[in-house]
Amino acid sequence: MELQSDKVNVNKSQQELFNFLTNVENYEQIMPESKEKFEVKSEDTFVFALKGMPEIALQIKETREPEYIKLGSTSDKFNFSLDVEIEPVDENHSQAQLFFHGKFNTMMAMMVKGPLKKFIGNLSENVAKL
Repeated sequence: MELQSDKVNVNKSQQELFNFLTNVENYEQIMPESKEKFEVKSEDTFVFALKGMPEIALQIKETREPEYIKLGSTSDKFNFSLDVEIEPVDENHSQAQLFFHGKFNTMMAMMVKGPLKKFIGNLSENVAKL
């Protein structure tokens, strides 16, 4: 299953946004309001839970400074990645877009598509408010 957010404008340079999003503690600031749990597990891993969803652990799996960050699930049961692409606009502004890549069976995909689309939409909207 492939999903993507709209591109959002951010009042941070490409490098500033990259630095912000490679610090896992900062993800708490961009989580949706429905967040019920957020916990940093290590310098590259955090766990979160949203209302009505199971707990999910994400780890920074890959980076290409300053334009790309790949977060991946640490669970084999819920195998997915969330990629962030950051494009420069000018020295003080950038654009960000989120891409969700998941490997789910058809039934699971039907159940999670709506909540996941809303989740990445909320994340990108909250990044735009930074």
